[in-house]
Amino acid sequence: MVKIIVRTPQDIGALIRARRRSLGLSQADLASKLGTSRLWITEIERGKPRASLILVLQAMSTLDLEFMTDDEGRSAKAAQTTSRDAVMSEMRRRSK
Repeated sequence: MVKIIVRTPQDIGALIRARRRSLGLSQADLASKLGTSRLWITEIERGKPRASLILVLQAMSTLDLEFMTDDEGRSAKAAQTTSRDAVMSEMRRRSK
């Protein structure tokens, strides 16, 4: 399991976009599964800061992404940050 620390709406959007693409889904496919518009998918993937939390969580669930919290302490979080940065950079590179 890869742990990714999400700090911004853009991080969530990049994660959703990368997973959607890895599953071979179009934005229209995901929108249809969620009962929303393709425009909403576009906006969330771009990091829309005021997106509905329930729709974001539904999108993550639809894409088999889990939202978890971790309270292992500061040193563990510092170690995860490097890993998160590497993973997020790779996901952003692949999504272009």
